[in-house]
Amino acid sequence: MIDSKHLKYIESIVGNENIKSDKAHMIAYCYDATKQRFEPDAVVFPRDKHDISKILKYCNETGIVIVPRGAGSGFTGGALPSEGGIILSLEKHMNQLVEIDMNNMLAIVQPGLINMDLQKAVEQVGLFYPPDPASENYSTLGGNVSENAGGMRAAKYGITKDYVMAIEAVLPNGDIIKAGKKTIKDVAGYNIAGLLIGSEGTLAVITEITLKLIPKPQFKKTYMGIFPDVEKAMNSVFKSLSSGANPVAMEFLDALVIQALREKLNVDLPADAGAVLVGDVDGSSMDEVDTQLAILNDSFKENGGTEFIIAKDDAEANKLWYARRNASPAVTIFGTLKLNEDISVPRSKLPEALAGIYKIGEKYGFKVPCFGHSGDGNIHVNVMVPDKNNEEQVHKGHQAIEEIFQYVVDLEGTLSGEHGIGLSKAPYMHIAFNDVELNLFKTVKKAFDPNNILNPFKMGL
Repeated sequence: MIDSKHLKYIESIVGNENIKSDKAHMIAYCYDATKQRFEPDAVVFPRDKHDISKILKYCNETGIVIVPRGAGSGFTGGALPSEGGIILSLEKHMNQLVEIDMNNMLAIVQPGLINMDLQKAVEQVGLFYPPDPASENYSTLGGNVSENAGGMRAAKYGITKDYVMAIEAVLPNGDIIKAGKKTIKDVAGYNIAGLLIGSEGTLAVITEITLKLIPKPQFKKTYMGIFPDVEKAMNSVFKSLSSGANPVAMEFLDALVIQALREKLNVDLPADAGAVLVGDVDGSSMDEVDTQLAILNDSFKENGGTEFIIAKDDAEANKLWYARRNASPAVTIFGTLKLNEDISVPRSKLPEALAGIYKIGEKYGFKVPCFGHSGDGNIHVNVMVPDKNNEEQVHKGHQAIEEIFQYVVDLEGTLSGEHGIGLSKAPYMHIAFNDVELNLFKTVKKAFDPNNILNPFKMGL
């Protein structure tokens, strides 16, 4: 518990209305999408960077833990107060779109701004912010940067790090820094902004972000390819892209996901389909879009595809996308506990990766439906435990996950494509990194946060 005198001091900084320690707030801020629960000692809503600077300086001197938080929508426990302390919530006051700079095609935002709110605002002036995590309607841009979020459009447009030009942040000692510039080129000094991206709030508290924007594509069409098995679909992914296809998205659903969608949601997909690929293509002209669709059609057929569907209008496009958007809730027919991981491999390793993942599932007796962002090699692996109350089954489920992680790393892949490490994946960091690399991470953490007050023990640090 934090001594009341400390809370009184923080109250003097932010005002009585911006610090809460009642039970309702402690419960509301104790969990995220992992469903793990850790109650903080207080929740503080800073009004600006100066509030944050004063709070961090005081907490650094007194040893009080600070956990930055956006919308709390993460899948790995990155914003959970596992050691108690203070939740520093940026959603209430620090949620503004500061500026859209049309001349330089930039947006300056506060960390609590919702991703979709930025997308809508820039599209109204003919610009485009591509990173589109599945949580885009409620996740914050500060959280997106802290987790280096991806999304369905990553196949063509990349992920959050590809659009961050500068970050303003407060260090644990209260100092305010600006990392990066508005300039396209900047090789002066270390890339501190690059360190902060994906750091899960362990190094500094982000207070402002400068994001690159691009022209909004004028034309778009949606497609779906149907395949007899997942191997042919995965071969089509990397072979299509290496032959000149450049789709906005190339998402996949395997046979188990198709079965779940048909049974749970009555989605109209072929019962004998082994996999489907669904996505969009866009461009500055319809000729460009049609050329891309022709490349995909030819490549899919060359690699064993049985049908290629092009949506005629928005209604048909939404119907095709409905299956992908509902894949996650549908697969719950296979078990009462879903161990959901977001591994990533080089695209050419996708067929091998999925074959091995299915074998591991069979070894432990679990169904493992897979779906995700095949266009960038990011697979959502779902180890389905039949009975979440059966300790032996749950233990075997986690054994299967660990074996999948090792297999993926052996294929030159990684533990997480977009969800981060947080608490959930911290025990597996040794699989992906050797002792020298892990010690280097700890050295960086200590350089930023020598007293370990800022989101401690996330990522195993």
